[in-house]
Amino acid sequence: MTGTWIQIVAMSWLVYRLTDSAFMLGLVTFLSQVPSFFLSPFAGVYIDRWNKHRILMVTQTIAMLQAFTLAVLTLTGFIQVWHIMLLSIILGLTNAFDMPVRHAFVIEIIEDRKDLGNAIALNSSLVNISRLIGPAVAGIIIAKFGEGICFMVNGITFVAVIIALLFMRIRRIETLIVHRHIFSELKDGFKYSFGFPPIRDMLILLAVLSFAIMQYTVLMPLFARDILDGGSDTLGYLMASTGIGALIGGIYLASRKSVLGLGKIMAISSFLFGVTIIIFAFSKNFILSMAILLLAGIGFIAIIAASNTIVQTITDDDKRGRVMSFYTMAFMGMAPFGSLVAGAMADRIGGPLTIMISGIISLICGVILMLRLPELRKITRPVYIKKGIIPEVAEGLQVAADYEGSHE
Repeated sequence: MTGTWIQIVAMSWLVYRLTDSAFMLGLVTFLSQVPSFFLSPFAGVYIDRWNKHRILMVTQTIAMLQAFTLAVLTLTGFIQVWHIMLLSIILGLTNAFDMPVRHAFVIEIIEDRKDLGNAIALNSSLVNISRLIGPAVAGIIIAKFGEGICFMVNGITFVAVIIALLFMRIRRIETLIVHRHIFSELKDGFKYSFGFPPIRDMLILLAVLSFAIMQYTVLMPLFARDILDGGSDTLGYLMASTGIGALIGGIYLASRKSVLGLGKIMAISSFLFGVTIIIFAFSKNFILSMAILLLAGIGFIAIIAASNTIVQTITDDDKRGRVMSFYTMAFMGMAPFGSLVAGAMADRIGGPLTIMISGIISLICGVILMLRLPELRKITRPVYIKKGIIPEVAEGLQVAADYEGSHE
């Protein structure tokens, strides 16, 4: 993930250097993520059928080859924007399988379901350590050696991932699945995901937030160069500040002893992100911008990790791949449309106003979720008891309710 963040920063800087266009920043991000919107639901059907471990081996290998190709083209001076666009599409097609299978694979490496929330949050912490280190390293490498070395470093980091996967010995979760036509299984996954209110609400809310709030990272080169009068190192520090905040948020969630109360945390985090990103939009001070992005990072990762944990916890094993494919569709699939819109808006009304609108949408989502929480708690409580997340005792659901109330 450190290598991935190095590549993300280097690619955005390279695109902006070649084009001077906020729209092109949005377009390249759109191309790298839009396959998740269209393909993830179909990928989910096959993820439920196939060996998740082997799928990861294939997707990680393809991602490694993509990074090396990008490195060679950049280092030889042949790189053009259309190359970046094509390679972004290839990576997007790969991620349409890679992201949902990585989420679903978590279950197969966690022995006790009670540890699931901590595991997901710990994973978020590790990812955000990378998010802290990667952009800062990318800024330094770009300034000293150029973007091509960043892509080469990313390619090399995949070797460690592939070796780690080869050494894993996984106990597969056996589920009774009758393989039918792919559209029949896709329909069942859709009915399950959107027929169960807690999963449905999480997916819809995440889709709206993904469309609106992820765009601040897409437009970050614009803020680093044009608003704060900095260079690639400024971009790296801004991204690293977000990473520090995300790391803090991830560690907090990993330290929690229960999945109860995550809905409330998600709502509060939507408020936090909305307020901080609005302040960032109009900041022209580098130090203030870094401090604000730290708080925004806390809110951002809490939204993502909390929604992931809630969905993973209440999903049936035999439908996990399909549900997580819809999760990927909501999280990564909606983001490219937001990137495209944000890039076009930034060219017309400027980056600050575009980001301010994102913050307002985040605030509205927080209000809606807070209003929905009482009903969602009533529905998820029996599921938690059935899965052993809340211990079922002689007094029944009322004691379980008291248990939940004491942890919020």
